[in-house]
Amino acid sequence: MDLPVTPPVLPMLAKSVKGIPDPAKHPGGLSFEPKWDGFRCLVFKDGAEVELTSRNTKPLSRYFPEVVAALRDCLPDKVVLDGEIFVAVGDRLEFEVLQERIHPAASRIALLSRETPAQYVAFDLLALGDEALIERPFAERRARLTEVRTAPSEIVHVTRTTTDRGLATEWFEKFEGAGLDGVIAKPLSAPYQPNSRAMFKIKHERTADVVLAGYRLHKNSTAADPLLGSLLLALFDADGQLQHIGVSASFTEARRRSLLEELRPLETDIEDHPWGQWIDWMIANPDRVPGTGSRWSAGKDLSFVPLRPQRVLEVGYDHMEGRRFRHTAQFKRWRPDRDPRSCGYDQLEEVAGYDLAEILRPE
Repeated sequence: MDLPVTPPVLPMLAKSVKGIPDPAKHPGGLSFEPKWDGFRCLVFKDGAEVELTSRNTKPLSRYFPEVVAALRDCLPDKVVLDGEIFVAVGDRLEFEVLQERIHPAASRIALLSRETPAQYVAFDLLALGDEALIERPFAERRARLTEVRTAPSEIVHVTRTTTDRGLATEWFEKFEGAGLDGVIAKPLSAPYQPNSRAMFKIKHERTADVVLAGYRLHKNSTAADPLLGSLLLALFDADGQLQHIGVSASFTEARRRSLLEELRPLETDIEDHPWGQWIDWMIANPDRVPGTGSRWSAGKDLSFVPLRPQRVLEVGYDHMEGRRFRHTAQFKRWRPDRDPRSCGYDQLEEVAGYDLAEILRPE
């Protein structure tokens, strides 16, 4: 490719902050935009040649032929974009459906590109024509990005932005109903900084009381020095079944040792555990019970130590993906005052829906 910015390029990253930051405290001010819940994707286009690369610079083009075709049709000859690939089902982004698009079979990819077509939302411009824009301030890159499409497209979008902190707060509260992941804040005067946490991300924070159902050992655990890797978390569904909802895994090495000793009295045989009924399953099931395999976990040790479901802990999480936590939950504290049977899905906050088309509508 004959571009002023060529792959591989590591995208600019964001660091987590609490609350919508005050633009007045940042020289040059801040621009706010929705945080899309998809695959980070840089686009390199040189004539008819289009290359998509992931956050880790891996190629994505083969998995999203409909996105490649749309980018080819609606962008100028030479352009480099930063953005996100997403899949929408109805009025919501669906990350689980997006994950299904990463498949080794070309026939499957072709089928899914028709059944669950992906879309692309651009939020930064790294090059246009023969001009590299990485060193230019974001305010300039953003202004030029809004005019970058050469033809209308139902697949390729440019994200909306605002410099109004109050409006950004409203977006943060409402857009989650369409499956978005929070708000991003970008310094208006800053250049594009690959692989640097030069932006700010504001994500939702919630807590839930969950049942401790088991644990996995750490990858560095040995017989001489056993270390806990992660706690397996669960909730009771409406039918009284204990369903795996996620893991908590951020502990110091000393805490990993002490937790293991603390939990040993709760260890039990899998046959006596609520998840014993799934012991012979060979593929992932809808409720994502630990110990079962999937295309995403090939080569990983999924074995776990079952514990009698008698302990409750409070964890922090951002949002849900289907019936489980989207990301690793944060251990807060033990809840000896809670009955495990009282820990159900009904405690989880339900987010009011929001029209995704309204978010994607051009400003």
